[in-house]
Amino acid sequence: MEYEIVNLKEKILVGLSATTSNTSEDMGQVIGGLWENFYKNGINEKLKNRVNDFSIGLYSDYAGENYLVTVGNEVSSEEDDKLIKNYNLTKKIIPAGKYARFSIRGNMVTAVAEAWQQIWEMNLDRSFVADFEEYKNAEIDDAEIDIYVALK
Repeated sequence: MEYEIVNLKEKILVGLSATTSNTSEDMGQVIGGLWENFYKNGINEKLKNRVNDFSIGLYSDYAGENYLVTVGNEVSSEEDDKLIKNYNLTKKIIPAGKYARFSIRGNMVTAVAEAWQQIWEMNLDRSFVADFEEYKNAEIDDAEIDIYVALK
């Protein structure tokens, strides 16, 4: 699987979060539930300072097999505390740094799962500070997605 090394500036992400692991039986339900709640409750539309319309799925706070998943949007500045509190949102920082960027196209669920399967098998010098998927459109069966894997 081909990738490009890119240097990213820091990003501020606001969204919904939950902890899971790849070995958890309900991992798919946890992550899918975050996406469903994010759109069902119109949270993406309520975020005032969105940088763009891209949705982001962030994996961070790695601790053993567990990690935090945050589904949200990049914002230009911190959202107001009332919005964050009312919707139980999380603010996360995607650190500036070096990332491997994988550009894929296909079904939002299956293409991403297949890409991650291949990424996990690669010998990347990962830093495990923040890995994320950036969904550039909302076409379920023809999504344009960039996957970023943080490198040392």
